[in-house]
Amino acid sequence: MEFLVEYGAFLLKAITIVVSILIVVGGIISLSARPKSQADGELVIKKLNDELEDHKEQLEDAILDKELLKKMAKDKKKDDKQKEKSAKKAAKTKTEDEPEEKKRVFVLDFDGDIKASEVELLRHEISAILTMASPKDEVVVTLESGGGMVHSYGLASSQLQRIRDKNIPLTVCVDKVAASGGYMMACLADKVVAAPFAIIGSIGVVAQLPNFNRLLKKHDVDFELFTAGEYKRTVTMFGHNSAKAKEKFQSDLEDTHELFKDHVALYRKDLNVEAVATGDIWYGQQALENGLIDEVGTSDQYLMNACDESDVFTVRYEYKKTLQEKLGIAVQQGAESAFTRLLTAANNRMQSKG
Repeated sequence: MEFLVEYGAFLLKAITIVVSILIVVGGIISLSARPKSQADGELVIKKLNDELEDHKEQLEDAILDKELLKKMAKDKKKDDKQKEKSAKKAAKTKTEDEPEEKKRVFVLDFDGDIKASEVELLRHEISAILTMASPKDEVVVTLESGGGMVHSYGLASSQLQRIRDKNIPLTVCVDKVAASGGYMMACLADKVVAAPFAIIGSIGVVAQLPNFNRLLKKHDVDFELFTAGEYKRTVTMFGHNSAKAKEKFQSDLEDTHELFKDHVALYRKDLNVEAVATGDIWYGQQALENGLIDEVGTSDQYLMNACDESDVFTVRYEYKKTLQEKLGIAVQQGAESAFTRLLTAANNRMQSKG
């Protein structure tokens, strides 16, 4: 038994080392890829109505009686012919000034990291949509973000502002989290929909950094910092931070917080900003009660309901991946998957022993 335990420990260490090497190799391959340009990408557009109809037909084939399926297929064929006939008739009588009959809903997905990196995709997607969308259409953004850099999320918010500037209705759906910079984006929407346990809010600003000054002094290491301009550098990780430097840094944070509050107040007219701009967070129903959102629900249900009356299109701008990047991603995903399974197995063993 003791041998098996030691062998298991050795095996875990060996797997951990291999996984770490694979992750590093995958990262190096991805980083070595050439920088992206607009010519490297393309729009991927899917009609959600068709996908839902396909799923429905697959379920019907698996569940319903064959005779009933034949009858349904016959009725559908007859109905499709009638619709096609009506569409042709409407096209002949339609004038150029008449608006199209059916509303279109364009769906974008934004999964935000600390740098709001997907803003590069978002700007292309919005530019494409604005070439066709009109005020009778709608743009839905499924948003997930815990926030990050102020300037990055400021740019992402400005991209959504482009939709509002064209008077196109904007809806933001949050299934998990829209906090801090994420809420900076979400509050721009005409309607914010959040799942019951989605995390909403965190209207605040935070900054933190370690200071190694005492450690450097202990080892007789001098740190020299040269600046031109009184406030070119306030606090630092390696030098002594004076009371004046800390005060200026705190003042800058307060100024940023005020800008954040003004931004939220501009788009959420009925919201008591002072009451919610504490940095605190709320879950879906609580966020509704506090005026941070307009409706509780999931993005899935919102989009399924939209399919009943509208043509719903998912729009995604994707970069073409080089062979290097494909290999790098495959290595990383394989390593991460193996590491996750390893941790899960170890956790299950510990629970079973407990």
